[in-house]
Amino acid sequence: MTKTLLLIITGLPCSGKTTLSRKIAKELCIPLISRDHIKESLFDSLGVGDREWSKKLGLASYKVLYQLLDSFLKVGQSVIVESNFNPEFDKDKFLNLQEKYKFSTLQIMCNTDGKILFERFKKRSESDERHPGHVDDQNYDEFKNVLSKGKLPALDIEGKVLDIDTTDFEGIDYTLILSVIKSVASST
Repeated sequence: MTKTLLLIITGLPCSGKTTLSRKIAKELCIPLISRDHIKESLFDSLGVGDREWSKKLGLASYKVLYQLLDSFLKVGQSVIVESNFNPEFDKDKFLNLQEKYKFSTLQIMCNTDGKILFERFKKRSESDERHPGHVDDQNYDEFKNVLSKGKLPALDIEGKVLDIDTTDFEGIDYTLILSVIKSVASST
């Protein structure tokens, strides 16, 4: 990579953001900031509670995420940030970072069929692969309508957007994704 890159990997819950971001971080040796990792550390430190507690720690985890992101970009460090970013709440934060620091931006939008997303969400919440602090089994109704959409809108910020269909994890073209990332990072 020849230029500082902010790689935003976003999508609805269970759309494959974490899987994709880990592979890319490992392949390109770029630090990864994951909102769920931050939130789970907060659960481990402060305890697990009900859905309202999970939401409270979720908001706190975003504050930590943006602080970490700022510290990486301030020193010109390329970084991957992964979460289900909501344009309504997150657009201005990214615009502020773009105003403060010079870097290239690529948003990778993980999109999946809505029915598959909801089934993945239920399966994950009923397994032990998800931290119990998320209390996902308490919010099926809250997420059903959101997940049925299959995708989030991209953030309206400067940079390239790459839509990836993550319905079939085996069918994802990682070579193409890495090529686009390298192209964005090397462009002036």
